[in-house]
Amino acid sequence: MTQTPVKASYDVVIVGGAMYGSSVAWFLTDNPDFDGTILVVERDPTYEFTSTSHTNSCMRQQFSREINIRVSQFAADYVKNFRAYMGGDERVPHPRLQSYGYMYLADNAAFAAILKENQELQAACGAGTKHMMPDEIAAAYPFYNLDDIIAGNHNLRDEGYFDGNTLFDWWRRSARERGVEYLTNEVVAMNTNASGTRVESVVLKSGEVISCGTVVNASGPRAVLTSRMAGIEIPVEPRKRYTFIFEAEQPLDRDLPLTIDPSGVHMRTDGTYYLAGCPPDDDPAVDYDDFVQDHSIWEDKVWPAIATRIPQFEAIKLRNSWAGHYAYNTFDQNAILGPHSQVENFIFVNGFSGHGFQQSPAMGRGTAELITHGEYRTLDLSPFGYDRIERGERFVEKAVI
Repeated sequence: MTQTPVKASYDVVIVGGAMYGSSVAWFLTDNPDFDGTILVVERDPTYEFTSTSHTNSCMRQQFSREINIRVSQFAADYVKNFRAYMGGDERVPHPRLQSYGYMYLADNAAFAAILKENQELQAACGAGTKHMMPDEIAAAYPFYNLDDIIAGNHNLRDEGYFDGNTLFDWWRRSARERGVEYLTNEVVAMNTNASGTRVESVVLKSGEVISCGTVVNASGPRAVLTSRMAGIEIPVEPRKRYTFIFEAEQPLDRDLPLTIDPSGVHMRTDGTYYLAGCPPDDDPAVDYDDFVQDHSIWEDKVWPAIATRIPQFEAIKLRNSWAGHYAYNTFDQNAILGPHSQVENFIFVNGFSGHGFQQSPAMGRGTAELITHGEYRTLDLSPFGYDRIERGERFVEKAVI
């Protein structure tokens, strides 16, 4: 049921109330220098079709750019000390970070060289990544078929997966307890000043016109629909990603790291089952409401790949599957963060391209700093700024899955 806002004006209006809307809202309330009013507008309070609801909640240090490594290092610390970050509230649980690690496998010299280069940077940043030869991989994980593999990277420290929805649930709950207003409604238009340099108000589907100091675009795969209301184009579109949960007739005798196979298929332990996923070979933008599964991907791509890499997985049973959407940045597959170059009070937290959950603590904190102080105070997140898109300068990250 559509709700109407309590006030006619808010200091911050956040469009979208899932992981990023709630992260920004909560970190604003946690910033001692922010004392403004916050409205979060969410079109679907069930969050059924959001990227948040379809996440695999992965966490890794294995990136090729230092800022991406630092962002994930903060996330790992945040998850491990979640209750402390939430003010010591004894109601807050202790989410577990399952540090099975990622295992990148290289079947050619060029990718092996990239892995080695990445490992050196990650180690310099304090990550525990090891560059491994096939005999070392086989000694640690004898179930792999490594006939075509020449090297791999693996890290067992603060890397694996976590219960990201616990963070989301408590950010939203705590933000509301601290006075953030969550509204079931939809922003359908924005009004700018005469020079087009500020959004002065947003128009709700129910008809209200709400004045605002800052607008935050936290609309996930729908980000460009929100930005167009302010006359802004961004290269973000929904791309379909598939997840499969399966049971092995002969389970492995140890945890399976999140393994990135050269085929593009990834797989990992998932409780008593296993999880696998991949992008489709043909990867176009899809409709915002298209969550139809393509079962041939399991039969033709995923199962053959995992059975080849792990012979024990020849006898498996598919237990569950779903399709979700990446908020895919077609420009360089990295986040778009911070203000627009012309519409100065329009703030992006968009285009995470599958990295969103693990980056949400640092990006939410940084966005709250930017709104409150006009600058980043902890991590310098300016490499993710919108201005790089205007300049045509891609933020190149070699470790995109």
